[in-house]
Amino acid sequence: MIEIHEVKNKKDLKTFVKFPFELYRGDPLFTPELIIEQIAHFSEKNPFVRQATVRYFIAKKKNTILGRIAAIVNPAHIQYHNEKAGFFGFFEAVDSQEVAGRLFAAVADFLKKEGMVLMRGPMNFSTNEYCGILVEGFQYPPTVMTPYNLPYYQKLLENEGFRKAKDLLAYTKEVPKELPEKVLRVAQIAEKRGIRVRKVNIKKLYEELQVFKSIYHEAWKDNWGFVPMSDEELKYMAKRLKPIVVPELMLIAEKAGESVGFLGVVPDFGLVLRKMRGRITPLSILKALYYKGKIKDLRLLLLGVKSDYRLKGVDALLFREGFREGRKYHRVEFSWILEDNLPVIRLVEMIGGRLYRRFRVYEKSLI
Repeated sequence: MIEIHEVKNKKDLKTFVKFPFELYRGDPLFTPELIIEQIAHFSEKNPFVRQATVRYFIAKKKNTILGRIAAIVNPAHIQYHNEKAGFFGFFEAVDSQEVAGRLFAAVADFLKKEGMVLMRGPMNFSTNEYCGILVEGFQYPPTVMTPYNLPYYQKLLENEGFRKAKDLLAYTKEVPKELPEKVLRVAQIAEKRGIRVRKVNIKKLYEELQVFKSIYHEAWKDNWGFVPMSDEELKYMAKRLKPIVVPELMLIAEKAGESVGFLGVVPDFGLVLRKMRGRITPLSILKALYYKGKIKDLRLLLLGVKSDYRLKGVDALLFREGFREGRKYHRVEFSWILEDNLPVIRLVEMIGGRLYRRFRVYEKSLI
């Protein structure tokens, strides 16, 4: 008999956090964040959890944990999109349709009680964080802050009546010795228009991310799934990003003192996380220090250009300046990109990017 238990205390939360370590035991591509940071992330130390309504569920049979899931009602999404959509996230389960069905049913029941008419996910917790399940590219190690899951998850969702809502794309490109001439030419046009690029001040990362937020909100406001970010969430994001930020890879484009574009590239600390396996011990710390120097990949995490400055070479100029530091690395991932964001896709393809991983967000009616 499979039982569904709601997480009610710290012991339950630790069980919720630690389940994937058992599920992915022996999987060399499993890339967990540190357990201590995950526990904090699922608690009210995370401003999103304070602002939203979140419930965590565990599936178990006798004393064996078989799966987990979160139910999420995000007032910011409901208000911004005028859509009664609730979300599921952090879904992990053994290959059992019965287990998956029970977990999704628990979320659906909760969301219905909250007045939701649509269930969408995975969102961990929103589009400002991890989104979707991996449906293509299982052979590649996940980059930092991107989803990874077992191939049967797609089957589990679709057998429960979920249908595709949107695909999110990841492109990869070996860092070239030189950028294509067309990119350099377009970047020069932006410079002639008076646009300049500077690196962020790491000592004032929160203030610099305020600049990012203003650009992000203006540039992404009409995009699918966009949710405004609160100042509390931004502070929390700055704290989480600071250990992996390289100032020369976090760039702001300006014209006459106005910020018009933002580029954020981070080293792929997924390599380090795979070695630490979620734990802080003397040995894992030594591994982290050693493998930090072995990082050869990058992830383009943040990119935004204000609407009035699109098609004016701002993105090309940001790429050019970021490339100067990026040449120290071997490969860069561009992710995630909405499947219908054709301008960005064309730009990435123009510099030789190749689609190699695909994440999918699903949805299902609750009425």
